[in-house]
Amino acid sequence: MHKTGILTWALAAALTACAGAEPEPAADAEVAPGRLTVLPVSAVDWQALNPARGDQSPRAGTLWGDRHGPVPTGFLAKFVDGFSSPPHIHNATYRAVVIDGLVHNDDPAAETLWMPAGSFWTQPKGEVHITSAQGSSNIALVEIDEGPYLVRPPDQAFDSGERPVNIVPSNLVWVAPPGFAMDDAGPRVSYLWGRLDAVASNGTFLKLPAGFRGEIRSDAEIFRAVVIQGPVRHAGADPGDLPPGSYFSSEGPFTHAVSTEAEAVLYIRTVGQYAVVESAPPR
Repeated sequence: MHKTGILTWALAAALTACAGAEPEPAADAEVAPGRLTVLPVSAVDWQALNPARGDQSPRAGTLWGDRHGPVPTGFLAKFVDGFSSPPHIHNATYRAVVIDGLVHNDDPAAETLWMPAGSFWTQPKGEVHITSAQGSSNIALVEIDEGPYLVRPPDQAFDSGERPVNIVPSNLVWVAPPGFAMDDAGPRVSYLWGRLDAVASNGTFLKLPAGFRGEIRSDAEIFRAVVIQGPVRHAGADPGDLPPGSYFSSEGPFTHAVSTEAEAVLYIRTVGQYAVVESAPPR
C-alpha cells in the first residue's frame, strides 16, 4: 500500500504568515504547457543584484520570471561573508528563504537575529531595513509577486500596511499531510503563506524523510519547487541529484517522481493543492 497526502483547505488557517498572496498568472514564458523545467544550481547564471554597488553588490541568479519586469519572479541571492547593506527600501514586497549561511534582515535599529538555513522571512515594500550575511557561503531564495525589484533610499519610505515576518527553523510548525500520521516517519508540511483554494497562490515547506521514494502530483497551472535542503533526486533531472538552490517546475497536470537519501526540504510555490504519494516498498 502507498500513502497519499493532499494539502487541504482544512489547514489553510495556518497560511497567515504573510499578507499579499495574489492569484498566480495563467502562464509564464519559460514554462511550456505540460512540460517540466529543471534548473540545477550549477547552471544558474549569476549577475549583480545591485550594479550601483559594484564589487560590493550581492549576486543574483534568476530561477523564474524577470526581476527587471512586472512578472512574478524567483531568484537566488548570494552574499559575501560579512556583507551588510546600508538602510534602504524596496518597491516590492518580497519573501525569502535562507538556503546556506546566516542572514539578518530587519529594521536598522533591531537587535541582530541571525537566521540559519531553512529560515523564512518577508520584507514589506516601503519599509526601511538592512540585510547582512555571515558565513563562507550565503545564499537565499527571494521571490516577488510583481516586479520590477528595485532598491530605493530610506527617504522614499512608505507604510504599505504589511508587517515583516522572521521565522527561524525552531519556530516552524510541521504537520503530517492527510494520509500520513505524526507518529510515522513520513513527509511533513509547514504552511507559510497564501490560501489553498483553487485560484490562489501559496507557499509551503515540504520535508521528505531520508529514504523517501514517491511522487509529488500537481494539477496546478504553475507548480514551482526550490531545493532548500538536499539533495533531492528528480527523475526528470540529468544528473538526477538536485542540490540546494536547484529548481524544478511544471505547468498543468504533472507527476514529479522524487527520492532522497538524506532528509530534504523543498520550498513549494503553487496554486491550490498538491499531493504527496509514497511508493510501496519493494517486496
